[in-house]
Amino acid sequence: MVLTTLRPIEDVAASIGIPKDRLYLYGPYMAKVLGEPPRPKGRLILVTAITPTPAGEGKTTTSIGLAQALWRMGKRTALALREPSLGPVFGVKGGATGGGRATVEPRHEINLHFTGDFHAVTSAVNLLNALLDNHLHQGNALGIDPRRVELKRAIDMNDRALRHLVLGLGGKAHGVPREGGFELTVATEVMALMSLARDFKDLKARLGRIRLGYTYKGEPVFAEDLQAVGAMAALLHHAFHPNLVQTQEGNPAFVHMGPFGNIAHGTNSLRATRMALGHADYVVTEAGFATDLGLEKYMNVVVREAEFKPEAVVLVATIRALRYHGGQDAYEMPDLEATRRGLANLEKHVENVELFGYRPVLALNRFPTDTKEEIALVRDFAKEKGLRFAESEVYAKGGEGGLALAEEVLAALDDPHAYRPLYPLEMPLAEKIETVARKVYGAEGVRYTEEARSALKRAEKEGCGHLPVVMAKAATSLSDNPKLRGRPQGFSVTVTDVRMRCGAGFVVVYMGEINTLPGLPKEPQALRIDVDEEGNIRGMDY
Repeated sequence: MVLTTLRPIEDVAASIGIPKDRLYLYGPYMAKVLGEPPRPKGRLILVTAITPTPAGEGKTTTSIGLAQALWRMGKRTALALREPSLGPVFGVKGGATGGGRATVEPRHEINLHFTGDFHAVTSAVNLLNALLDNHLHQGNALGIDPRRVELKRAIDMNDRALRHLVLGLGGKAHGVPREGGFELTVATEVMALMSLARDFKDLKARLGRIRLGYTYKGEPVFAEDLQAVGAMAALLHHAFHPNLVQTQEGNPAFVHMGPFGNIAHGTNSLRATRMALGHADYVVTEAGFATDLGLEKYMNVVVREAEFKPEAVVLVATIRALRYHGGQDAYEMPDLEATRRGLANLEKHVENVELFGYRPVLALNRFPTDTKEEIALVRDFAKEKGLRFAESEVYAKGGEGGLALAEEVLAALDDPHAYRPLYPLEMPLAEKIETVARKVYGAEGVRYTEEARSALKRAEKEGCGHLPVVMAKAATSLSDNPKLRGRPQGFSVTVTDVRMRCGAGFVVVYMGEINTLPGLPKEPQALRIDVDEEGNIRGMDY
């Protein structure tokens, strides 16, 4: 069943026991769910993927289709997904609400302004920056060194011209000159901590721990030192409530927050997942990018902050990605030998899931160019590895196309599993970094630039050694070199910077050039988007 008319959001909420008086409506099809999430009771299913091609492999579409399929089977199911950023919407990928017959709706509203959450985060970040620059202008009682300010302003749009700026020009009346810049809203620490905060008290505490920079004496300065927390919390308090929408087939979906998948943990808010688990028997969520980025951070960062952990893991693969990692540039064209070579990449991702105590369900997201021989190759691989396997056709058929996958996932929920993090928090930061690099990426070692080694020592000295690490590297390779496909061998990774995110509660480890404000491509998706006189938007889907 595909809805020609969406269900009223009150009916969607009622289907999982949320009463109308807990809804704050944004029109007939979107609402915020007010109040504290109930104690989690549902079973969590985490969807991850192999190393993607530049176009992505349909992890979100698979997640949505799986939830639709479980609902068709009579299972009380909810989705928990991140909100799309306007950067990709108008940049490379277009919309991020699924595709074909597996979407969350109303998708155009979700892809654009939605309930204003990202605007609230943007405003809170920029308020903190305004208070900081005003403090410098009004006498700088804290003795903040303008040369060592780390905070950046926020904008939810790809605009490379704003990455590096000189602020406060124009004379004494216009502020204190210093270097600064912007980063994408989803790359800000406020976005990350909003998604990890357990309650409003925790949110305010995390806001206070945002480090702004250093004084002339070398002492760190935090947002609480500027007395900025109350006003920031006022801007964020409504955005902190999870959003409820629906799938194309009318099933409940919580879509809330969206931190970057490389410099943060890349998944929806902890509160939204808790809300879903408190009202549904089964919850499907996803982690950003592949197992080396999304899954690793989910297990080492998110689960440690949460009252829940996955009970099953789905690993999404595509034939086209296997061709790509087998060396085929024209990866839309059938190539059995390239597919065979690409299985090495899939094998490493299976191993990565197993590192955390799970046997993944292998979901082959079908594309029209897949051949029977290539599909058989992947099926045989799964059999050889003892993995549950299913073809997924949710893009073309919606929930019906995910029934086989849903059957395997339900069976996997009862398979033996025992979550285990990759490292203990008391392990020194350098050892945590080396553990992830060697075990998850397959690297032979870790090198540091002089600046990165100094930053690492500073993080330990300032008491951040007990925090988990968030590794920021290329998404299109298991290594830190985006050009290395498949399963690279004999490589080392190079740490170029280490940055403390005291409010979010992790340390970001940079490998190579990671842009926190991407630019637009030569032909951005924005050139294909239009709206007619009736308000119908075209060109946003992918």
